[in-house]
Amino acid sequence: MSDVTNAENLPNRADNLPKSWNPSEVEADLYQGWVDAGYFTADAGSDKPAYSIVLPPPNVTGQLHMGHALDHTLMDALARRKRMQGFEVLWLPGMDHAGIATQTKVEAQLKESEGKDRFDYGREEFIERVWEWKKEYGGVIGGQMRQIGDSVDWSRERFTLDDGLSRAVQTIFKELFDRGLIYRAKRMVNWSPVLQTAISDIEVKYEDRDGELVSFRYGDGEDSIVVATTRVETMLGDVAVAVHPEDERHTALVGKTLPHPFRDDLTLTVIADDYVDPEFGSGAVKITPAHDPNDFAMGQRHDLDMPEVIDATGTIAGTGTRFDGMDRFEARKAVTEALREQGRIVKEVRPYVHSVGHSERSGEVIEPRLSEQWWVKVDELAKMAGDAVREGDTVIHPASQEPRWFDWVDDMHDWCISRQLWWGHRIPIWYGPEGEIVCVGPDDPEPTGEGWTQDPDVLDTWFSSALWPFSTMGWPEATPELAKFYPTSVLVTGYDILFFWVARMMMFSTFAATLPNSPLGEGAGGRPQIPFTDVFLHGLVRDEQGRKMSKSLGNGIDPLDWVRDYGADALRFTLARGANPGSDLPVGEDSAQSSRNFATKLFNATRFALMNGARVGGLPPRETLTDTDRWILDRLEQVRADVDGALDKYEFAKANEALYHFAWDEFCDWYLEMSKVDFPRLAEGEEPTAEQAARSESTRLVLGHVLDTLLRLLHPTIPFVTEVLWKALTDGDEGTPESLVIASWPEAGAANGGAEADADAARRIDDAQKLVTEVRRFRSDQGVKPSQRVPARFDAAAADLAAQEGIVRSLARLETPEEGFTATASIEVRLSTATVTVELDTSGTVDVAAERKRLEKDLAVAEKELAGTEKKLGNESFLAKAPDAVVDKIRTRNKVAREEIERITARLEGLPKA
Repeated sequence: MSDVTNAENLPNRADNLPKSWNPSEVEADLYQGWVDAGYFTADAGSDKPAYSIVLPPPNVTGQLHMGHALDHTLMDALARRKRMQGFEVLWLPGMDHAGIATQTKVEAQLKESEGKDRFDYGREEFIERVWEWKKEYGGVIGGQMRQIGDSVDWSRERFTLDDGLSRAVQTIFKELFDRGLIYRAKRMVNWSPVLQTAISDIEVKYEDRDGELVSFRYGDGEDSIVVATTRVETMLGDVAVAVHPEDERHTALVGKTLPHPFRDDLTLTVIADDYVDPEFGSGAVKITPAHDPNDFAMGQRHDLDMPEVIDATGTIAGTGTRFDGMDRFEARKAVTEALREQGRIVKEVRPYVHSVGHSERSGEVIEPRLSEQWWVKVDELAKMAGDAVREGDTVIHPASQEPRWFDWVDDMHDWCISRQLWWGHRIPIWYGPEGEIVCVGPDDPEPTGEGWTQDPDVLDTWFSSALWPFSTMGWPEATPELAKFYPTSVLVTGYDILFFWVARMMMFSTFAATLPNSPLGEGAGGRPQIPFTDVFLHGLVRDEQGRKMSKSLGNGIDPLDWVRDYGADALRFTLARGANPGSDLPVGEDSAQSSRNFATKLFNATRFALMNGARVGGLPPRETLTDTDRWILDRLEQVRADVDGALDKYEFAKANEALYHFAWDEFCDWYLEMSKVDFPRLAEGEEPTAEQAARSESTRLVLGHVLDTLLRLLHPTIPFVTEVLWKALTDGDEGTPESLVIASWPEAGAANGGAEADADAARRIDDAQKLVTEVRRFRSDQGVKPSQRVPARFDAAAADLAAQEGIVRSLARLETPEEGFTATASIEVRLSTATVTVELDTSGTVDVAAERKRLEKDLAVAEKELAGTEKKLGNESFLAKAPDAVVDKIRTRNKVAREEIERITARLEGLPKA
């Protein structure tokens, strides 16, 4: 190699780095620099292939939690990688207006600050106050997204109540209404007495609660039947008792009527229905069609009356009994006592643990209740959503989630879309003085004249969110964004909302694609266009014990605490490294510390390489490289292939685990240490020979190349530290991009120059590593200090390790023996081609007396353990009674004790005689 330069003649790029890695000092400025440079802004007119993701919109009231952090980390990793691969990437952010959550928060604030509720203001003024709150407090999560490094296109940020999305909502509502797919009906809903609105299934959380099972009798004598319930107050609305048609105990009663104990206006008919389980309780079930979903279905089948006995506030009403005006829980006690007074309690009221639905927003027990609401008829829409997956237009990852998808869409019930709120998309239905009903589209005039009123309800937040993939890109208009970026490439979300959100987006998107002149276009095979080609479902973030994070357990983790304490990269790497498709992810403080240590290790390794002149300048000719270089380059190429393969299948954990072990174990712990030996100029600082200088120059290029490639591969997951290191590595190099964000992704073969992997080099390096490891272990067993150099003799050539002898001696701290060498210990190491005997002189390196005393103490402990386990394993009574797992554990301890005794005994025998 001509014109060889020494490290002293090269600029010390390590000066571009701080002395240590402190993420809090650089992350904010780095991120703002990326935004200002426009790296995240998508160009709808670009010729590059498109890649797009729409961010699942967090609530405007929300703050970043660990679930968000996982979701965002994975989306950002996908977006950053595709950007580096040459795609035009649109990652579109936005927020959801969160109807119930936002209105509740503002109402609570106004109650506390002004002592007023929304009715004191009136609808229009209250909504203005909510907008004021949104402007001042909403969107905190947007700043938090910046803190963790989200590479979203902020210029296209959307809100589910902005003008464009409101137009989309009105358009889709009218289209569905005109086709008879939206209708109004009185059905069973989840009702919140506190919020006085219907709420969605996803906003109902079920918890096991202590209750009471009340068994009581309807009728008297032979014409009587016993029922049991935990909600005895609902008996005020009972209209029937159901039994199984084949239950002979009650056959004679079917068709008869029984008097109601408290209401003269009601009688109860005994009916037969296959739904009843004859093995449960008395085999008879009380039926309250207006206050239980199963009873409602039975009421429809048998054409039963459906009297409502609990009003919107959770108060007993309309029964004509003394219980009217009582709170439902107060009435529960009063009705039980009244039944007892009549002698109708047939068993003592007994405790009963059962699952009870609670409102996620207000915390109170949900009341199933008949209510007139607006509904979406889902049969046709759900079929299109199901067919999209069946036909392969949309692929669900992991495939194991597909059965859950089909279970849901193939048996979906009509969707309640109205909410009794003021904050949200008001339902575009107007009622006229003569009973007219008019649906108003975005371009239709609103009815005027006396007697016309608009429906007071607003749409379920999930309604507008269901339009998110295309409404955010300007639908119903034909926009450049829709033409370039729709359908989107992937939806990343948790498996827990597969039904509630993913299915609804699929339904509305495929429906919108079928409308006349739709800008969404036609999908594969003439089928309706889908909103995303892939759906990646990740698991839930849990604590270290696998428990769901919750306020009640006090085990929640604020991801911003981790950003502050360990850096955004540590948060991201922890989450990505544990993100297996569809599997929950347990995390804890130790995980974050480990990730921070990894970033620090990478920083220190890069700093060391830069201090010794590492630079990016192309790889030297393959034939000039040492085994060490060929091995690390071939391993780098294999890791690149593994990472690409894993990320293409959304296997984030597999990809990042491979990068972690390559970076830490192979690059830092082995290659850098080996390089010090192969290229002594890096380690010694002495004047090199021409041959040494050439080899030093070669290793600088290999070091630089490996670092360059490794930093590119790691960048999507840990963008901050990789940006800092890569800029220092490539500072001022001609043709180098100004940021790693826009640098190219490593292509196949680029990591090792496109060469065939050198199996012989890999074998020799593997043997050298094994030899070093075994010698280190032997030294430790002999009590030799790690820093102590020990004279040793071994035949490296016989094991085809002649070129690696210097590596082995340096890393194992073995000196070349002088004349008259006498071995005091030896070790045999079986390698791939031969068994190597290493003879060592450890005299003078070990305090024999102290070491013997320590070993004898350890031996006594091991012998005591062996005796204890032997005694238990020899006890037949113990073996017969103890669980298998306990016995297996004792056997394992016994085996370990035997091995420990053998090891210590051998070490004692190997010590020099006193």
